[in-house]
Amino acid sequence: MPKLPDPTFLKFPFQIGDDGPELSQRAAHVRSQIEQVLMTAPGERVFRPHFGVGVMQLVFEPNSSALWNATENRLISSLAEALQGEVDPSTLEAGVTGEGEKLNISIAYTLARVGLHEEHTFSVPGGS
Repeated sequence: MPKLPDPTFLKFPFQIGDDGPELSQRAAHVRSQIEQVLMTAPGERVFRPHFGVGVMQLVFEPNSSALWNATENRLISSLAEALQGEVDPSTLEAGVTGEGEKLNISIAYTLARVGLHEEHTFSVPGGS
């Protein structure tokens, strides 16, 4: 079976280097979109008030299983909307656990067009 071509995308967020707009491969592009969803607080974008999860705001919340469950639910819905067309929504999984003073966020998904399974873990400073 021939390997499908991996197209290039404009880097997300958009960046201009010495040779013009910077590019990235599909997997890196999707990972950058996930980071945008994680770091953008709801209400931060004027025309998309429900975009984002705002994990940096969680620094001031108690590190508990209730926080993890609420964050998982918010993550799944935000990522499904933001990654529509890029990721097969039925494969989207998110997990949030606490370890000491950190929140560990794991996200797994399958790229829709190429069937490539990806997993990423992000650590965010948590509350006490």
